[in-house]
Amino acid sequence: MSGQRVDAKVVMLGKEYVGKTSLVERYVHNRFLVGPYQNTIGAAFVAKVMSVGGQTVTLGIWDTAGSERYEAMSRIYYRGAKAAIVCYDLTDSSSFQRAKFWVNELQNFEENCRIYLCGTKSDLLDEDRRRREIDFHDVQDYADEIKAELFETSSKTGQNVGE
Repeated sequence: MSGQRVDAKVVMLGKEYVGKTSLVERYVHNRFLVGPYQNTIGAAFVAKVMSVGGQTVTLGIWDTAGSERYEAMSRIYYRGAKAAIVCYDLTDSSSFQRAKFWVNELQNFEENCRIYLCGTKSDLLDEDRRRREIDFHDVQDYADEIKAELFETSSKTGQNVGE
């Protein structure tokens, strides 16, 4: 890591191609990079300084690889995390099943980690509602069950990224 003091470690988890890196790019640099995309290898780190309740807080954000071959390595990155943003693609039902895997991992190994569920690529639904493969109410029920907050986002438009 850079020499910055990190006040809160945040980890991004989810299947490959769900948009974790795009979410980080939009949140930290307020930009959306148009593909072709390269898979994250291992993890990428970025820090974001923000003001919360009058205090300056540095978020250390770990953008982990989504490929299953890096699964064991991801455990290194979420160890000690204060928050995890578990991403799934609203147009890919298998990505939500994978998100449940990561939630289970966090519950078993990082019980003090706050979990946020993040449905990505909502802009694709604006173009064609029939592309939605994951029912909002099913995910909301799951979020309630695991005591997580739920957001549907678009890194392309910036919708709900700051939240």
